[in-house]
Amino acid sequence: MEYIFVNLKRFEVSRQLGGLCPFEDPQAWITDIMHTSNKLGLGKLDVAELVYLLPEGLISTAQRIIKSYPSQETGSISIGCQGVHWKDIEKGQNFGAFTSSLPARAAAALGCKWSIIGHSEERRTKLQVIEAYEPDIHHNMDLYSRAQGAVNRLIRDEIQCTLKAGMNVLLCIGETAEERGEGNFDEQKPRIQDILKKQLLANLQIDREVLEKGRIVIGYEPIWAIGPGKTPPNAEYIDFVAGTIRKVLAENFSMDLSVIYGGGLKEENAATIAGISSIAGGLVALTRFSGEIGFDVHDLRKIIDRFLSAERSA
Repeated sequence: MEYIFVNLKRFEVSRQLGGLCPFEDPQAWITDIMHTSNKLGLGKLDVAELVYLLPEGLISTAQRIIKSYPSQETGSISIGCQGVHWKDIEKGQNFGAFTSSLPARAAAALGCKWSIIGHSEERRTKLQVIEAYEPDIHHNMDLYSRAQGAVNRLIRDEIQCTLKAGMNVLLCIGETAEERGEGNFDEQKPRIQDILKKQLLANLQIDREVLEKGRIVIGYEPIWAIGPGKTPPNAEYIDFVAGTIRKVLAENFSMDLSVIYGGGLKEENAATIAGISSIAGGLVALTRFSGEIGFDVHDLRKIIDRFLSAERSA
């Protein structure tokens, strides 16, 4: 199974207000996206699952549109959320006192099948909260390590809540430029392996019974390469990372999970990513990076077609 995840981040803000949404009404925008997805046959992908990861306010509308079509036309499309809280609603305990937070059971009640957990933006936000209390975490290696440990524990709890709620998890991991360090690729390899292993061991320290409740896909984010003007990793680098992830999972959890490229699947890199046998898909956000940047379903169809045709050729 191949996986194409589409993370629409906070793209529902209109261009007039500084965002990327081409519609003034975000509900009209997500309605158009779902109808166009069906029109372009994205619900009938025979070898891939397409997962839209949406802001909370767009989930119900997307679900309503998808359900308005026969299931055979939308079977390969799933709706997911962009994260859940590290605590959840439980019978006889917390009935829902989570103002401003999205508990996993609430996301599942909205119809979500997936949640993205541990995205680099989420990890950075959690670190910023710690930094507001202790500004020196980036200048003291011991403090930074302890802060990262706290973030990883919260990520673990979010994964556990997601799985218990009956949803699947896209777990994002990756290294920053500082964690990768200087030197050539061979010199960087041990540091890359170390940080990825630490994240996986901390994030997946969950009871086996819970781990087996749903699917987990690992998304590799080369955080050092994300952003305008930065050079993305080549196929050798990505294959090395995917191999490292699968080795850690096999040796420590006896698990063989799918790994996708989370650094941005685009039309220009789709064939290259598809040619890496250890990679089972990718994460899409923007589809247009020049002119009027943004997301367009027609461009997404081109990305998916190029990825799947190259993958089948390989």
